[in-house]
Amino acid sequence: MSKLGTLGARLHRGEVGYDFVKNRKIWYGISILITITAIVGLAVRGLNMGIEFQGGAVFTTPKNTSVSVAKAEEYAAEASGHDAIVQELGDGSLRVQVAGIDTGAADKIKETLADDLKIDAEQINADLVGPSWGDQIANKAWQGLGIFMVLVVIYLAIAFEWRMAVAAFVALIHDITITVGIYALVGFEVTPGTVIGLLTILGYSLYDTVVVFDSLKEQTRDITRQTRWTYSDIANRSINSTLVRSINTTIVALLPVAGLLFIGGGVLGAGMLNDISLSLFVGLAAGAYSSIFIATPLVADLKELEPSMKALKKRVLAKRAQAAAKGEPLDGSADDAYDDEPQDSDVDDDAAHAVVGPRSRPASRGRGRGRPSGKRR
Repeated sequence: MSKLGTLGARLHRGEVGYDFVKNRKIWYGISILITITAIVGLAVRGLNMGIEFQGGAVFTTPKNTSVSVAKAEEYAAEASGHDAIVQELGDGSLRVQVAGIDTGAADKIKETLADDLKIDAEQINADLVGPSWGDQIANKAWQGLGIFMVLVVIYLAIAFEWRMAVAAFVALIHDITITVGIYALVGFEVTPGTVIGLLTILGYSLYDTVVVFDSLKEQTRDITRQTRWTYSDIANRSINSTLVRSINTTIVALLPVAGLLFIGGGVLGAGMLNDISLSLFVGLAAGAYSSIFIATPLVADLKELEPSMKALKKRVLAKRAQAAAKGEPLDGSADDAYDDEPQDSDVDDDAAHAVVGPRSRPASRGRGRGRPSGKRR
């Protein structure tokens, strides 16, 4: 087995692990700092909305146009009186975008560009996008995002509980804010492809979060019947047990996206790939981070506000203090791992112990009346 596979197995069994929940204030602080930076960038620079949202015209020149991108931008800006975005396509043609112009202005710009580029005007293809169509696209994007969020919260509240739904919602807002803020800071164009990429990464982020929540739900069943672990302890074990899986899925998803962003968009100059690849790259990284460092620690914080969880934490800490005073191991198989309250049956006692992990209590206590399972027959 590889070293990573061995580490994953040890993390899953609870033999090793990092205390993510204990250091949650550090992660919260980092996230708040990044989020504030993203919001400031969004407020100061704003988003570079694509022509699909603003309206305007797109001019495509013939293949193997000899004029450079910089020179074409200069020509387009002079002809239109607006800032122009020029991209060189794979076949050598140029894609010139000019926002905020009407049909009459587009015809004049086309003629002027043809003269400047020394080509026939009929060889330039012009596509017009009305501002009303752009508004419709923007409204549909916001509606889709809103419906997605509502359905996510309802699903998680039903499948798990409302605290997990709240934590997942906060993590998703965190991912959206960071991704949109990065777009504002780097000045990449926001297109319908960006919206598609944003909705895609929210699905990935939610997947990682649900994997951890499912593990947490199973391990905290009947948690109050034991006094070895608090809710935060088991939340931390849930993160560690799924950590390698989350890392692997994130890396596998990031590799092709990184190829689109850095090779396709950067090296090859395929600028149109940037709009979707940047949202995917930033969103996948932010989603993996929020699933581990934000969502689950936040669930632990919300859960331990409950009176029953507060009482459990108090009992666990008292047991640990008592064990430390006696010099006993804190995570051993001592008999005080369970409450002193009588249990309804041996079956309940078994179920309680199943919550807290792979270590088993010794059979010398005589549990189960001499039978390995400890269940009544």
